[in-house]
Amino acid sequence: MSTIGWFHLAAAILSIVSGAFVLLYTKKGTRFHRQAGWVFVVSMLLANGTALSIYRLFHGFGPFHVFAIVSLASLTAATLAAITARKARVAKDRAKREKFVAVHYRSMSYTYAGLMAAFVSEVATRLPATRPAPGQGLAFGLAVGAATFGVMAVGAWLVHARAAKSLAPFTLQT
Repeated sequence: MSTIGWFHLAAAILSIVSGAFVLLYTKKGTRFHRQAGWVFVVSMLLANGTALSIYRLFHGFGPFHVFAIVSLASLTAATLAAITARKARVAKDRAKREKFVAVHYRSMSYTYAGLMAAFVSEVATRLPATRPAPGQGLAFGLAVGAATFGVMAVGAWLVHARAAKSLAPFTLQT
């Protein structure tokens, strides 16, 4: 594996660990959540940036580069939403804060789900039992597609199922 490949792997592992930590072990809206979140954001920027510079598999721009761009767009939307929500809190604009906290929750959750889909896809194409043989591009595509679709379906269900509880502290009381 190349140096950039190792750097990509390290950034991806840091993203998986820091993202899980932020989602599962920090109280939303706290300083600690924000600080841990920045570790996730920076590690995702590094993972996506290095992904965009790896061309070994397709010898040029490929589908994984598209996924990296989608991930960067989702990460950017989530980060800007968090910044906007914080500014709305300072300005005491509760309705705006509620709206942007919800955008942050969904965008960041889907960013993490996409990261996990990439991880499962990578595993599905590397394990000897599921690794397509050379020249089996269709098998490779099906393995990646099935892993991505499966993980994103579970992720979407979890994002939806946890939304009310996660967003409750930030919701306007009517």
